[in-house]
Amino acid sequence: MTRVCLVGDPEVNLRYELLSRETSREALATYDLERPFENSLAVRTVSVGAAVSLLNDLDWYLTRFVDEALVQEPSVSGTEWLSRSLADELRNGALEAGDTGEFCKIYGLERPDPDEDGDGTDGEDEPVATDGSRARPRLVEPLYVRRTDGELSEYDLRDVPDTLVVRLTEAEYSP
Repeated sequence: MTRVCLVGDPEVNLRYELLSRETSREALATYDLERPFENSLAVRTVSVGAAVSLLNDLDWYLTRFVDEALVQEPSVSGTEWLSRSLADELRNGALEAGDTGEFCKIYGLERPDPDEDGDGTDGEDEPVATDGSRARPRLVEPLYVRRTDGELSEYDLRDVPDTLVVRLTEAEYSP
């Protein structure tokens, strides 16, 4: 299954903006909505083609409310994501899966800190958001890198427990 993840502009509540509008709500109605990151919305589709079609259907909303539209295709990588443009090129046959890994953007994943006194946690020191749901990691400061000899540079912009790699087209790559 191919995953699509939309990461919202920090100044908007992405879930609210997408589900409060009839056209985007209908486009998302057939999917199980997930929230892998802070202010994000993710769904599973059957293919890269279906993922790109969904993103095309939501384009008006993506332009206004979304910072990043990401696609994760297991036939390309089980851990790395693709930018929307790269997913589009892959679907159109302009690139082969093996030709997608040279240009990347690495995000730090910053996790919320549980309160030391136990307030704001679920009893297992897992942070809880104000709405009672588990707090999600936040994407921070992307580092643009170029894969050399099959290796990516380490993320060094800040101390984070984890990272998220997004493969880019050469045109999107801006070191």
